[in-house]
Amino acid sequence: MIRVKSRSLSSFRVKSVIGLHRFGSMRRQVLLLAIAQALFQTTSVMVMTVGGLAGGLIAPSPQLATAPIAAMFLGTAVATFPASLWMARVGRRQGFIVGALLGMIGGVAAAAGLWLGSLLLLAFGTFLVGTYQAFAQFYRFAASEVADDAFRPRAISLVLAGGIVAALAGPLLARLGGPPISPEYVGSFLLLAVVSLIAAGLLIGLRIPAPRAEATTVQGRRWRAIVLQPAYLVALFGAATGYGVMILAMTATPIAMLHHHHELAAATTVIQLHVLGMFLPSFFTGSLIIRFGVLRIMFVGVALLAAHVFMTLTGTGFNSFAGALVMLGVGWNFLYIGGTTLLTTAYDAAEKGRAQATNDMSIFVVGLASSLSAGALLEAVGWQTLNLMLLPWLAMAALTLLWLGYRRRRAVAVAHAD
Repeated sequence: MIRVKSRSLSSFRVKSVIGLHRFGSMRRQVLLLAIAQALFQTTSVMVMTVGGLAGGLIAPSPQLATAPIAAMFLGTAVATFPASLWMARVGRRQGFIVGALLGMIGGVAAAAGLWLGSLLLLAFGTFLVGTYQAFAQFYRFAASEVADDAFRPRAISLVLAGGIVAALAGPLLARLGGPPISPEYVGSFLLLAVVSLIAAGLLIGLRIPAPRAEATTVQGRRWRAIVLQPAYLVALFGAATGYGVMILAMTATPIAMLHHHHELAAATTVIQLHVLGMFLPSFFTGSLIIRFGVLRIMFVGVALLAAHVFMTLTGTGFNSFAGALVMLGVGWNFLYIGGTTLLTTAYDAAEKGRAQATNDMSIFVVGLASSLSAGALLEAVGWQTLNLMLLPWLAMAALTLLWLGYRRRRAVAVAHAD
């Protein structure tokens, strides 16, 4: 009996050690992904901060100033699905490293384009940064793959929290890299290349479980039947509205602030506050959705975006820009996360590939159009009128939410009557 107990105790100790080792390894992998997320989003915010300003230095017309930012979103739109398919074959780790190296090459190419006065080469560089972004979109999914059920929600939150670091580091690095090398902002893109290289080195230590081949005999509904559902359409339109409005205003902000005689330091501070507004609410947005319902939170998001528009009418001082961009960030958070949550109710496991692909591609197309048109609209109508033009779009988003809410209340009333 003593020997049996001794063996049982030894077995328990071995299992405990193994369990602690796995838990420690899991936390290390999530920490690596969180740091990688912070580095990736730092490069993205750097492009958003100085991309339009750099483009304005060499663009043949002011309307093309934001072409480098549009090229980044084009790179993301083009590379997202190929990146997903390729990583399904070769694994997350290899794909993430390649993505970060593409970001490094993109930073060098963008710096060279600015140095040579070539808008095309500058835009090609930011296009490659966009492909880096396409791979990095999957960091949060990788966190869910390395974490167990109990740790998974915290793992995803930790990775998304990298955006807070990026809010502080991205604009700061973009500003520090501006003056030292002529022409201005060449140093900013070289710093972007360094950050991407650091990310690639960090990701070498990542260990992600090999993808499992999952066969299924369930085909799900046709694409048309999925997309034409009221919940799907409202979710897509809501998320695309949040993303498109945010990108349009955020892209135009640094250029507008310089036009109104603000320093680059002031513009970078405003972008920092905006990005903090985008990501800080993520820690409680999910709880708000559970408590008040997804449609109410999305409606609040629309209201905050409208408040951003009205804040821009208060003037062109620093406080007006800062207040407007904070509301823009929080409004995006509520509307984008709410739209994503609502979308998950419109498909099942067999349909998620088609449903998510259509949603993401549509949103990236809207983001691309917004970033490309920001410079031309700013030049043509000015900062305040540009934002006023967003109100009909926001009104449509609000009406679609009210319509879906009415349909749902009516369906519940009919069910109770029966």
